[in-house]
Amino acid sequence: MSTQPFASIPPDEARADLDLKTQIIRFTVTGGLSAVVDFGLYLLLRNVLGLPTSGAKAISFVAGTTTAYLINRRWTFQAPPSRARFIAVVALYATTFAVQVGINQLMVNVLGDKAWQLTLAFVVAQGTATVINFVVQRLVIFKLR
Repeated sequence: MSTQPFASIPPDEARADLDLKTQIIRFTVTGGLSAVVDFGLYLLLRNVLGLPTSGAKAISFVAGTTTAYLINRRWTFQAPPSRARFIAVVALYATTFAVQVGINQLMVNVLGDKAWQLTLAFVVAQGTATVINFVVQRLVIFKLR
């Protein structure tokens, strides 16, 4: 076993060794890192640079989900790149992009835009997108050959 977690991708047969629990743990760790990228960039763009809420969230979402996909493909699901997988990920991320930005904006409109309200809106939007992403990636995208 390599000491570098991203050094190589095992053959398809070896991927079956990663059980649901391991994938959930890895997905959660990766999601945490990606959420830090997403939320940090969101706050920077919105509060420091003055971008509108939806614009800031859109940009931060792209940065966070790109981080998540790159790590999840290699570490969580240990899958080699493929054109079909890439197309499926683009479709999934387009869907979760709309879901996440929409829920975030709805929550801000309902709750307001104080710090705790922005945080709650982010968490609800991120949580919803995370569940959708895990289920679709595990059951569909990383089953593609």
